[in-house]
Amino acid sequence: MIILKSPRELEIMRTANKIVAETHAFLTEHLVPGISTAELDRLGEEFIRKAGGVPSFKGYHGYPAALCISINEEVVHGIPSKSRIIEEGDLVSIDIGVYYDGFHGDAARSYGIGRISEEAERLLKVTRESFFKGLEEAFIGNRLTDISHAIQKYAEGNGFSVVRDYVGHGIGRKMHEDPQVPNFGKPNRGPLLKAGMTLAIEPMLNAGTYQVKTLDDGWTVVTRDGSLSAHYENTIAITENGPEILSKI
Repeated sequence: MIILKSPRELEIMRTANKIVAETHAFLTEHLVPGISTAELDRLGEEFIRKAGGVPSFKGYHGYPAALCISINEEVVHGIPSKSRIIEEGDLVSIDIGVYYDGFHGDAARSYGIGRISEEAERLLKVTRESFFKGLEEAFIGNRLTDISHAIQKYAEGNGFSVVRDYVGHGIGRKMHEDPQVPNFGKPNRGPLLKAGMTLAIEPMLNAGTYQVKTLDDGWTVVTRDGSLSAHYENTIAITENGPEILSKI
């Protein structure tokens, strides 16, 4: 069941997502070669709690950390570790969820550390742009897969593949609500977009195959061929005036 949010509920979600966005901005100041992903996780959780939020991911189905931090060929759900040190040239994806006053916010960003390869630069750019191509279709009266199709068309048109095994989602009182929001598919399918819908749209693009696998830790998802992956996500609201990105400052 798709749950439409009231104006008051949307206002709370704006606050939850503001904390998400501010945490991303804070972490970029510390995202340098030599820092461990565990230290980034510690800093992120501390910032979230000081802002009045609670990390959505910590304890979610047993997940052990506040943030998901995925590096290079890791697609999503990388577990922070003291032994995982960020290096020059890495492509680092950080996914942050915040629970605030009964509602969740969710956004992911991918960052290049220092000088990165030309392929990584282009992957970052196209992944971000593919989100905005999808956003262009997030209007009342369109159907859900109009968003999906726009993302896939743009990503594949630029030579990258779109992960099939993991998708975006509705969001609100629960971290994952209906509907699922694939980053691929034919247009004009799925539910009609209506005012009050809140969606986490999150393209995950790979430089090689779209196929992925999960490592033995049960969480970390990597590209099956070892190619680079990038992730860009925002929580949005469908409104009478068009889509609103909630997770930006």
